[in-house]
Amino acid sequence: MEYTVILHPAEEGGYWGEVPALQGCFSQGETVEGTLSNIKEAIESHLIALETEGRQAPKDQTMVFSHVEI
Repeated sequence: MEYTVILHPAEEGGYWGEVPALQGCFSQGETVEGTLSNIKEAIESHLIALETEGRQAPKDQTMVFSHVEI
């Protein structure tokens, strides 16, 4: 199973990540690699919680990222 993860620079340093398909699934880390490792654990925990509640894991969302020049 694969999910899209969006990483953002944190104001205090490091990064925080979110998983758009899994509402409320966030994590953070000091480095990109650390944040990705932490968000993987957060996704696994989120999916276990959904299963425990008898809910199905949502599928990943198709996302398009682009830059707009102004």
